Amino acid sequence: MIQTIDELAQGAIQLPPDQRFTLAQRILASVEPPGDSEIDKAWAAEILDRMRRFDSGETKGIPAVDVFAKMDQRLAR
Repeated sequence: MIQTIDELAQGAIQLPPDQRFTLAQRILASVEPPGDSEIDKAWAAEILDRMRRFDSGETKGIPAVDVFAKMDQRLAR
């Protein structure tokens, strides 16, 4: 039986939050292009390096409110 998108959404909304999250991940994964394992490995290494630098105090974070304010300024131009 094929359901409409609205019927599917209504059923999905009734799921517990963890199951909705899992469903959303599966749907998104089904439309993403296949990954490149070398690129994925490079990003994983970059992420670990950025975390290491942050944890060691080598770099500092910027509060999100400041980042978004700066973006708003740039987009207003």
